[in-house]
Amino acid sequence: MSPTAAAARVLVASNRGPVSFRTEDDGSLSVHRGGGGLVSGLSAAGQGTGAVWVCAALSEADRTAARDSPSGRIDLAGHDTGDLAVRMLDIDPGTFARAYNAIANSTLWFIHHLLYDTPGKPVFDGRFRKEWASYEAYNSAFAHALAEEAAEGAQVVVQDYHLTLTPVLLRRLRPDLRIGHFSHTPWAPPDYFRLLPDDIAAAVLEGILGADRAGFLTRRWAGAFLDCCEQVLGAAVDRTAMTVTHQGHTTAIGVHGLGADADFLRERASRPDVDARLAALREAVGDRKVIVRVDRTELSKNIVRGLLAYRDLLRGRPEWHGKVVHIAFAYPSRHDLPEYREYTAAVQRIAKEIDDEFGTDTWQPLILHVNDDFPRSLAAYRLADVALVNPIRDGMNLVAKEIPVVSERGCALVLSREAGAYEELGADAIVVNPFDVSATTEALHEALSMDESERVERTKRLAAAATALSPQQWFLDQLDGLR
Repeated sequence: MSPTAAAARVLVASNRGPVSFRTEDDGSLSVHRGGGGLVSGLSAAGQGTGAVWVCAALSEADRTAARDSPSGRIDLAGHDTGDLAVRMLDIDPGTFARAYNAIANSTLWFIHHLLYDTPGKPVFDGRFRKEWASYEAYNSAFAHALAEEAAEGAQVVVQDYHLTLTPVLLRRLRPDLRIGHFSHTPWAPPDYFRLLPDDIAAAVLEGILGADRAGFLTRRWAGAFLDCCEQVLGAAVDRTAMTVTHQGHTTAIGVHGLGADADFLRERASRPDVDARLAALREAVGDRKVIVRVDRTELSKNIVRGLLAYRDLLRGRPEWHGKVVHIAFAYPSRHDLPEYREYTAAVQRIAKEIDDEFGTDTWQPLILHVNDDFPRSLAAYRLADVALVNPIRDGMNLVAKEIPVVSERGCALVLSREAGAYEELGADAIVVNPFDVSATTEALHEALSMDESERVERTKRLAAAATALSPQQWFLDQLDGLR
């Protein structure tokens, strides 16, 4: 801890922090504030509390800022962090790459989203063990930073699959702390979780069980975690009390269904830059019905099958020719990994095939954008008649919650039963098996054909459910659970 900083009573740890840096042409550093539900919730809860947010430096510019700040405390170096105290960890780039890309995103993410093509992967060999050692070192860096920043008896909330080992490592350093961990992904069922080497599977579970409280987005993911603790570790699980007892320590299990930030979304969606993008989209679409999807090109988002379903709709129901446009925003994600580059290329290829097969001089059936533009996404939300959210598997999927909040004319939601949001939104959505392209095609037809009054009423109920737990309250509930 920097000698000029006070010990914190509330701490947050996550791989990505609330700010990032860029190196400008003149060599200076510029700071940029992040977005999303996590930043919104934690920022609002942390302001005025003396909370410290511990995060990793993700770029060379981030590392420069961290090195030039006292103990990595970039707020103490005069950077604009939005009234948050932020400690940015300058972790060796090789260690970070192995921990983040090889373990967090290429192993744990694949496990929890059930994504492996098992005849060829995973392969747990000597190289994997080196990568795992980097993941341990990365988690250890977070544990030591949190231990240094925390006041006696402080509350620490550790976020997500990047930091599964941090709770137990921190408990060994500071047993006085109240520690929570929250998983933003699904949790794999035991049979799939056991793809991991036995010692690694145990280490992941025991890492989280070092916390006093472990939080999940849905009851389903919490239940899968309990099953793994029981079957992999032989831990004592109480499903009524929602606790796990292992090696003399009891961890409470909580469920917090992170909601959309309604006030932020509605205010942001009404700004002039969104209005301008909405006008451009309306000009491109005309008076046609609009199907909208907004995703990162992650393998779990199932964009390819969604495009195939739209193609089958146009092939099987020619009455929609010239009367519908599919707006698909598929923003690049994790292009360090070859699987993701190949998937993005597949999305672009199928999109072109659809336009080539059905497009005319007066109708472009598909509008695909692969460059990230948040105001344009909000404009599409406002325009949508149908929202397509069909992930293979998703911890929550905030897009499913955001579109009904912003929709202007009412929006029919086609929703995968494998999205965490299904637990709250399924009653008013058209629910699909994400692997069944034919059923998704029929769901799109049903959604496009839905009576306007029914669509409006469903949207009102969807928006109410989607905003039931604001990001701010979601975070405060986790703190309350630690007291």
